[in-house]
Amino acid sequence: MKTLVLTHVAATLLMVGVIWIVQVVHYPLFNRVGAESFPRYGADHSTLITFVVLPLMLAEAITALLLALDPPEGISPILMWLGLGLVALVWGSTFFVQVPLHSRLAAGFDSEAYTALVTSNWVRTIAWTVRGLIVLWLIAQFVEVPAG
Repeated sequence: MKTLVLTHVAATLLMVGVIWIVQVVHYPLFNRVGAESFPRYGADHSTLITFVVLPLMLAEAITALLLALDPPEGISPILMWLGLGLVALVWGSTFFVQVPLHSRLAAGFDSEAYTALVTSNWVRTIAWTVRGLIVLWLIAQFVEVPAG
């Protein structure tokens, strides 16, 4: 159970960091690449970011499911199911909103698609941030603080 929880916490917190960097740094720079360079830049972004996020997202989803099905002792099953629901929201947003928008941008910079990408990505940013708070609370349940 310890390895499962630590894997879950690590994957989630890494994705919280990644999504904030993407939302606050990376996506805002998309509109500064230039029309001529953007198709290659957009394609490279999609390929390279996948190497970072896909293993983490898979680890997070699998461990979230396992923790929802068999929560650690003393941990609310409702909280674990809420966490899994947020994972489903992130995956749904990723594959039904962000991936299609990236596909539109792969053909060339499109101001409308760009704005939709940045705006819609807040759903994932907020969901992962809430997940981060959930896993921090989860790990806090396992840490004993000495009285002092």
